[in-house]
Amino acid sequence: MDSVNWLAPDAAHPARRAARASMSAVAAGRRDDWLALFAPDALVEDPVGPSFLDPAGGGHRGRAALEAFWDQFIAAVDEFRFTVADSFANGPCCANVATITTITNGAAMTIDCVLVYTLDDTGLITSLRAHWEPERAMATLGTAAPR
Repeated sequence: MDSVNWLAPDAAHPARRAARASMSAVAAGRRDDWLALFAPDALVEDPVGPSFLDPAGGGHRGRAALEAFWDQFIAAVDEFRFTVADSFANGPCCANVATITTITNGAAMTIDCVLVYTLDDTGLITSLRAHWEPERAMATLGTAAPR
């Protein structure tokens, strides 16, 4: 089963293609493919603002910081399931209304979010801003349903 369920409009747009590639790389555990989508000085804010993932709230900027983000947070999750309900692409950006289900050690968490991707002129992601509320997501913790 595909771990990226795209229910949103799918008209061709560079930022939408980058967003889908990013989700697919995360879902498949392809670290190098995910990192290759980003500009050298890219900023990932996931979530935007201070949280237990980023207490200072400044995000993760640059290749080394993105590698550390993957190793510490993405790699710690056993499975990602993405459902994109809507997508708005214009200019160099794409905003996706999504639900991400993470499964770690048999426990599932649901993250309702808006994911905003911004590209540079070469098609690389310069910014990924994930708008979600950690407390709301933590409140969904439960046993993962089988596929």
